[in-house]
Amino acid sequence: MLTDTDLLNAKILIVDDEPTHVHLLERLLHDAGYLNVAATTDPQQVGALYGEHRYDLILLDLQMPVLDGFGIMDALRAYAGDGVLPVIALTAQPAHRLRALQAGARDFISKPFDMVEVRIRIRHMLEVRLLYKMLEAQNLALERIVQQRTAALQASDARYRSLTELAADWHWEQDETGAVTTGYCPVPEILGQRDGAASAAWDSAECQAVRDKVVARQPFLDLPVHRLLADGSHQQFRISGEPRFDRSCRITGYRGVATEVLTGSPTA
Repeated sequence: MLTDTDLLNAKILIVDDEPTHVHLLERLLHDAGYLNVAATTDPQQVGALYGEHRYDLILLDLQMPVLDGFGIMDALRAYAGDGVLPVIALTAQPAHRLRALQAGARDFISKPFDMVEVRIRIRHMLEVRLLYKMLEAQNLALERIVQQRTAALQASDARYRSLTELAADWHWEQDETGAVTTGYCPVPEILGQRDGAASAAWDSAECQAVRDKVVARQPFLDLPVHRLLADGSHQQFRISGEPRFDRSCRITGYRGVATEVLTGSPTA
C-alpha cells in the first residue's frame, strides 16, 4: 500500500529559468513535507540529472531560453523509452497546454501559481506515479518467481528423465497411426508390427495383453513379457506405456519404457 512516507520521500525536480519561481516551488514543497526536492535553472542539465536520479516528478517550465520544455521532453524520451514521462508542465500560455499534453506531460499547472492547486496536482501526480512503479516492481518480482519455478521444474524434469533413462532399457514412442517411431527396440515385435527375429520367440499371450491395452487406449504399468532365445535362454521384461494427447485432448500415440528384469540360462 502507498503511504504518506512513500509520497514525502519521492524524488522531485524543479526546472525553471526564473529563480523566483524555483524558490517559490521549493518553499511550497518543503512546507508540505517533501524531503527530496532538487532544482535547476539550466534546462540543458535536465537530461543528465534525470538519467542519474530518475525523478518521480519533474515540474517543468515550458518557456526557457536555449532549450524549452518541449525540447526537454523530447530528450527525456531517450531515458523513459515507451514509459510515462513524470512531467507536470508549468505555463502561463493557455495555448501551450494541449501541446504539452501531446508532447508527453501528464498534467499542467498554470502561472501565476495557485498554491492550493499546485499542492493538489503534485500529490495526485505522485500517487499515480508511485503506484505505477509499485505495480511495475511487483510484476518484475512475479516474473522472477515464474522464471525460478520454471527453472526448478525444468531441472526436476531433467532429473526425472535422467533417472528414467538409467532405469529403462528401452524408450519407445508410437505415433497417431500406431507406428513405433523410436530407434530399434523389440516393441514393434511385441505389438505385432514386425516379425520377431528368428533367434527369439515372444510369449504370445503376454504380447496380446500389451496390444489390447494399446488398442483400448489405456495406460499400463509393468506388464510382463518373456522371450525365449534360440540358445534356450530366456529374458523377462516389464513394459509400461501411456497414451499421448494434443492440446485438444486427441490421442496422438503412445510413449513408454521397458526394463529387463530377468535373464535365464539355456535349458540343460
